[in-house]
Amino acid sequence: MADKEVALIIGAGEGLSASLARLCATQDMDVAVAARNPAKLENLCAETGAKAYACDVVDGASVDALFDAVVADLGVPNLVVFNPSARVRGPITEVDRDAAKDAMLITSWGAFVVAQKAAALMLERGSGSILFTGASAGVKGYPNSSVFAMGKFGLRGLAQALARELHPQNIHIGHFVIDGGIRKAAGDPRAADRGEDGMLDPDAIAETYLHFHRQHRSSWSWEIELRPWVEKF
Repeated sequence: MADKEVALIIGAGEGLSASLARLCATQDMDVAVAARNPAKLENLCAETGAKAYACDVVDGASVDALFDAVVADLGVPNLVVFNPSARVRGPITEVDRDAAKDAMLITSWGAFVVAQKAAALMLERGSGSILFTGASAGVKGYPNSSVFAMGKFGLRGLAQALARELHPQNIHIGHFVIDGGIRKAAGDPRAADRGEDGMLDPDAIAETYLHFHRQHRSSWSWEIELRPWVEKF
């Protein structure tokens, strides 16, 4: 186990998470993927050799159990990627409060719980990377998207604070502002509607994540913004 890097991708599914799993597997990393419903990851695991785990990021006990299982099976993760988020659209006067609370818990509270557990393990070892998938909503709020903005602003604030706290302790923190839609598959109908390169290619995003993880610590970033070249600012 000690000879290989371990990548843990939380909130796994198709799109970016699948691209990350495939790329990490080609780099001879042991890959763990986690979702509330790990059964949906069966094909991805068959393709990549990844191990699937159940996890609800809102539940601290579930997060602890995930990390305990991954450590027992593969070792302490060198790379942890947090992908979960939730949207609730609508005017502020019409948004359901319970749905808004649940979305906030997934997007920002879940990130805190995962980061807390990952950081404790990485600090004990003395190294590691924790990467958070953000969105343009984390730097600018949009109409009828107050809940998503709150969650993503919270995620970005968490990442910025952790970078300042943990970078000097050799734990690399990354926040990725994904400014645009991510193509889910080659036949994604949204991609055809937006034209060539109108959506971000998940394989290309995954390459940036891996490069970020491998940055030399003399020139670490804490945040990077990614958008299609045709996306309007």
